[in-house]
Formats: sequence, C-alpha cells, structure tokens
Amino acid sequence: MPSLKKHLKQKGFVPVKLSRTQTDHFEVKATLNGVSGSFILDTGASNTCVALDKAERFGLISEPTDILAAGAGSSEMEARISSGNSFVVGRWKKKKLRVVLLDLSHVNFALTSRESGAVDGIIGADVLRKGKAVIDYKKKMLFLKK
Repeated sequence: MPSLKKHLKQKGFVPVKLSRTQTDHFEVKATLNGVSGSFILDTGASNTCVALDKAERFGLISEPTDILAAGAGSSEMEARISSGNSFVVGRWKKKKLRVVLLDLSHVNFALTSRESGAVDGIIGADVLRKGKAVIDYKKKMLFLKK
C-alpha cells in the first residue's frame, strides 16, 4: 500500500511542509501578491485573513464591508475585503483570491505571549476547500490539489 504522500501526489496533490508553533498551531509560509508571509492554518476560520496593518506590505486594495467578523478571543471586528489577489502555498496557486482584512493583534498577542512568532494572516476554510486540502498531522504536511 503506497504512503499517503505518494497516493496524493499520484492524484495531483502538491505537498506543503507545515511547522508547529509553541501554541500548537500549524504555520506555513505563503506568498500573497508576490510577497512572502507567515500564516497559520485554521480549519475553523471561514475565510483567509490578513492583518489590517499588513495591507500595504501585501499590496492589498480593500473596501469596507457591512459584515462584522467574529473569532476566538474577539467579537464583532470591523472587516475589509480585498479581491483579485494572487496566493501561492508551496506549488499550489490561486488567482483572484478574496481575503478578509482584520485586526489580528489579539491573535498575534496570544502567539507571542506563548513564545511563538507573530503571523501575517490566517489560511481559512475557503482556501482549504478550494484546494481540497488533506492534512497529515503526524507528518506535518498539507496537501492541496492543483
């Protein structure tokens, strides 16, 4: 029986190495609009998010939205939407990705207070669904279908 990695590669999935943070989150390097950043993987987040204070760095053009975002440790945060972005994780690419811009200071405070590094954003269920994600927790690998 082939390994999970071999099986998924045969099915057109690309492997992406994950690292585990001190807070037990998976962290991954990704490129948003040609700029490399650090993102945590969050299967419970409905959308991929970027910290509001990183908008200029990633070249994000955003517009206000009436939607109020909610997340662990914070409720009803103001959100902005940025559409048409290029997103690359490993060899998986998505053109025209919509990202939500949020104040992620509460997330980064929680990470840094536990001696993990701050992140630029969160990869949410939208990207995981589009990539038909498979997570191998034991081997710390994310697989996304091309």
